[in-house]
Amino acid sequence: MKIRLLVLSLAIGLTIMNAQERKLPVDTVVTTQHSVTINGNPINYTAKTGTQPVWDESGKPIASLHYTYYTKNNVKDRASRPLLISFNGGPGSASVWMHLAYTGPRILKIDDEGYPVQPYGVNQNPYSVLDVTDIVYVNPANTGYSRTIPETGKEVDRETFFGINADIKYLAEWLNTFVTRNNRWRSPKYIIGESYGGTRVMGLSLALQNQQWMYLNGVIMVSPADYKVIRRGGPVSDAMNLPYYTATAWHHKQLPSELQQKDLLDILPEAEEFTLNSLIPALSKGGFIDGAEKNAVAKKMAYYSGLSEKEILDQNLVVPTGYFWKHILKDKGYTTGRLDSRYLGIDRQSFGERPDYNAELTSWLHSFTPAINYYLQEELNFKTDIKYNMFGPVHPWNNEKDNTRDDLRQAMAQNPYLNVLVQSGYYDGATTYFNAKYTMWQVDPSGRMKDRFEFKGYRSGHMMYLRKEDLKKANDDIRTFIQRTLSNGKSAKY
Repeated sequence: MKIRLLVLSLAIGLTIMNAQERKLPVDTVVTTQHSVTINGNPINYTAKTGTQPVWDESGKPIASLHYTYYTKNNVKDRASRPLLISFNGGPGSASVWMHLAYTGPRILKIDDEGYPVQPYGVNQNPYSVLDVTDIVYVNPANTGYSRTIPETGKEVDRETFFGINADIKYLAEWLNTFVTRNNRWRSPKYIIGESYGGTRVMGLSLALQNQQWMYLNGVIMVSPADYKVIRRGGPVSDAMNLPYYTATAWHHKQLPSELQQKDLLDILPEAEEFTLNSLIPALSKGGFIDGAEKNAVAKKMAYYSGLSEKEILDQNLVVPTGYFWKHILKDKGYTTGRLDSRYLGIDRQSFGERPDYNAELTSWLHSFTPAINYYLQEELNFKTDIKYNMFGPVHPWNNEKDNTRDDLRQAMAQNPYLNVLVQSGYYDGATTYFNAKYTMWQVDPSGRMKDRFEFKGYRSGHMMYLRKEDLKKANDDIRTFIQRTLSNGKSAKY
């Protein structure tokens, strides 16, 4: 009797321990039904949120990725309906930002300019692109609810997940499984990536095509981060910031009256022309630049940036973005945001080389974190004690052998259907709109495919969709892009 009681006690103890283990199911899905009104038209849709494994070569699960998949109901021909595959960036960022503030059927409660509003939660998104495309939001390993297996320890093969090429390879394989499971092989497909997600989708365009034999109709890059510009330094990288300085200074009314009285879109071409034809050549001369030319360039930089000539000369014409965020509104007692320079911060002291914190990111986390936790658990009924990682532990990240820009070129060359849309906010100081244009220009040196690229700019920052006016415009731009790039029975040939 004592033995039986002991065995029973041990069994109960193990059951309690297992119940208390904070683990995510490796392969599961929860399905719910919803409705939304988009552009005045009511739409019923199905939401599936769950996990799907990443397998190693022997078929053993080595990670479980959390996703949310939206499909419009009562679609007679699913094969002709597009599928939009959505990623955010980081690297290490969850796919929460575009999911809950841009393209999805629900949008977090914020004011018209993107600032937090309590009580936190979500509303219908009247501008979602769900009317024209089904959407899946994918969280890479260790972001959102996604986790490696095991979650930590030496057994985790970090080289499989945490690097530019590793990330692209396993995500392409995961998408093959997702498309197969959901019977979407015949559908037109689009991939969208924000920030580092721009690098990710450039690489995925070729990996999906050449490793999975999955051909795309479109790649959409939102505020793309191109490390071949951002981290390389040098005259081009340093000069490319100036048009962004012009936009931000204009927004905060720091430009000379001659420029300030003009519209933003009238002055940006001037700043761009000066950058390409005067500033880059001047910076290329380094310390051997003629003194008169250096002074003339500094004067023009001051004219387009709102900074003083002395500040610019003191830094030999190379003004770091951190310095600009710290000093452009120094006399007013504020710093400006990095990802969206419309946002203001207050530092401990006005002296320094960069702001104490990112004013915009703290504001965004303020509103997004409670909203996504509430939404997934309560509206989509995905119950778990796992922490939702807004930013997950993915570093160190291997940035070596970044060929993603040429990957996109090659994918486009091989696939006449493939088109590209680039979207950027003028007040984004992290991945500036002019860097995005430059990336677009550099993808295809031949210029033979330039008609298949499209750039759209918005009067906001990195997440331009947080501003209500741009939320509508940017979604309309995606909607138009998808409708324009459907094959409509035309053959894929040159």
